[in-house]
Amino acid sequence: MIRPLILLTLLAAPALAQTAPDQTTPAQTAATDAAPVVQVLSWGGDFSAAQAATMARSFTAAKAVEVRFADSDDPAGVVKTQVEAGNVTTDVASVGQGAAMRLCDEGDVLPIDPATLAPGADGQPAAEDFWPGTLSDCFVPTDIYATVIAYRTGAGAAPQTAADFFDLERFPGRRGLGRTPQFTLELALLADGVPPTEVYQVLATPEGVERAFARLDTIKDQTIWWEAGAQPIQLLADGEVTMAHAYNGRVFKAAQVDKLPLAILWDGQINEIEGWVIPKGAPHAELARDFVAHSTSPQELARFAAELPYGPPRLSAQALVDGFAAAGKPAMAPHLPTAPDNMKNALTVDPVFWAEHETQLRERFAAWLAAE
Repeated sequence: MIRPLILLTLLAAPALAQTAPDQTTPAQTAATDAAPVVQVLSWGGDFSAAQAATMARSFTAAKAVEVRFADSDDPAGVVKTQVEAGNVTTDVASVGQGAAMRLCDEGDVLPIDPATLAPGADGQPAAEDFWPGTLSDCFVPTDIYATVIAYRTGAGAAPQTAADFFDLERFPGRRGLGRTPQFTLELALLADGVPPTEVYQVLATPEGVERAFARLDTIKDQTIWWEAGAQPIQLLADGEVTMAHAYNGRVFKAAQVDKLPLAILWDGQINEIEGWVIPKGAPHAELARDFVAHSTSPQELARFAAELPYGPPRLSAQALVDGFAAAGKPAMAPHLPTAPDNMKNALTVDPVFWAEHETQLRERFAAWLAAE
């Protein structure tokens, strides 16, 4: 599965400095030159900066262990290359759930015992506190982000359901969609009335694929296709479209920081999960395990979510988020994909489905786009 998470390098955290591979993060200043170093490979920009200001800074304070960040738009690919070359310099890497599954299956990352992870805020074992289906043998989740329907406010009635995205009569105007079958096909089926729990079962059939494309046919000639995460926000800001499929962090920044007249429709949101892996041959594997355990405690995940609008993947962390809100910043809990009200009709991406069907569906999607 091709992840669009390079978008995270541009999201809203204006108080945080960007992090480059050869720069010192706030987490490093408390450590001495003689201290051991944990090398973390992440996505860069505001995303890595938030990790440094929350997870890494507190780890350094607690353990006197320096944390350094290197950036990549493909951390999983870097891990794979390092392991195959026998030259591993990364201790911990941030990757998507699907990429983590592949790395684990291919023996490129180490297993992580859930018993070593911090308990839930109420003392429950970690394995019971993570969102179901997110914690796996070699992967510990750190955040959940969403692809959502964004719309311009103040231009008539607001859309209420995913089906409204496809209703050009009641909600006139062009639409913005990513030029990719992933997210687009799921949205079409959700809008066509398929329950989130059945979307991938339906999409795995020829009839389900045709059903999704039939729904997309209804707006095809009114759709502007985008390829980068900043584009749907620009299309909305310029009035080129009235609704667009976009990443929730981008919409949050545009509405809350830049004060653009945009809002999120959470109905039919499509969630993806990312988290930590430890490469096979990591120079400081035990320290890496310590960092993973520390940074994925309910408190640290809540602290991170208070900086960026990505949901904590632990059940007990959600209620803690606004306790870490910084002065002058909005309370983040209502804006998270994992907020209870926002999860009512949410779909979580199935990485196994896309590993099995991606090639076929990309070919079908390209042919559909090219057809008159």
